[in-house]
Amino acid sequence: MPMQIDGECGKIFVSNEVISVIAGSAALDCYGLVGMASRKQLKDGIAELLGRENLSRGVEVRTEPDGVHIDLHIIVSYGTKISEVAHNVQSKVKYVLNDVVGLKVDFVHIIVQGVRIAR
Repeated sequence: MPMQIDGECGKIFVSNEVISVIAGSAALDCYGLVGMASRKQLKDGIAELLGRENLSRGVEVRTEPDGVHIDLHIIVSYGTKISEVAHNVQSKVKYVLNDVVGLKVDFVHIIVQGVRIAR
């Protein structure tokens, strides 16, 4: 279901796919992030690292009654502090979605699904 933003001249509809691509792109700019992980890894048990061409695959956008919730499935770099990387990703995604789309995101949930050596 697309997000509706009321502007001065009318309504703007932004699809969840656009929001997930912007969120994925913002997350990949953060230090300590190797890449996005597949959402189906939880049931498959296989770590699938997704490249830049699949920005929206590790991102899930949900519209809840209390606001917009975003889940990011990430793989972090070995040797970095996981909590700091997760916090930086949360802050960056919230800032970019607010700045670019004008969308107020209530929650950005980070699911760390793996640790890899960055090359």
